[in-house]
Amino acid sequence: MIELKQFESTDFQQLINWINTEEFLYQWGGANQFEYPLSETQLLNYIQNANSEDSNTFAYKVVYKESGSTIGHISLGRIDKANNKGRIGRVLIGDKSVRGQGIGQQMIREVLSIAFEKHNLHRVSLGVYDFNASAIACYEKSGFTKEGLHREAAKVGDEYWNVWEMSILENEWFKE
Repeated sequence: MIELKQFESTDFQQLINWINTEEFLYQWGGANQFEYPLSETQLLNYIQNANSEDSNTFAYKVVYKESGSTIGHISLGRIDKANNKGRIGRVLIGDKSVRGQGIGQQMIREVLSIAFEKHNLHRVSLGVYDFNASAIACYEKSGFTKEGLHREAAKVGDEYWNVWEMSILENEWFKE
């Protein structure tokens, strides 16, 4: 149903169009990673050292096979070869018409396959804001375990947001 392809500069404008509020930018990119409004310059910096064989970050667009249209974004980053670990981030189903159809779980499974089978990682982690119930359910269905809650870990405007830290280990992935 979907495939992951390298995220490139030709994909920037669509992503910028999807990120239409400061709060949504924080949900997608994490607090203090990007400034609102998202710009092509920021995205160029994001992929500058990504997507090459020796990179520690891989950014992907999510392509709906049926139509060939780009419907989302996901990344595998912070790859630490010494400790065989990485981190999923910047997860987004931008096309609202395909939300609620299991696309998120497919995205996670595809990126975990890359992490464990191509990069031979031992551990993959992620952080998710505690109010994002649908994302948490998706990650749990994909085999992730909640490790702990970082209370008031991100300041967004005048609010503080809690972040669940979650992970999956290679033996848990290959067991499924």
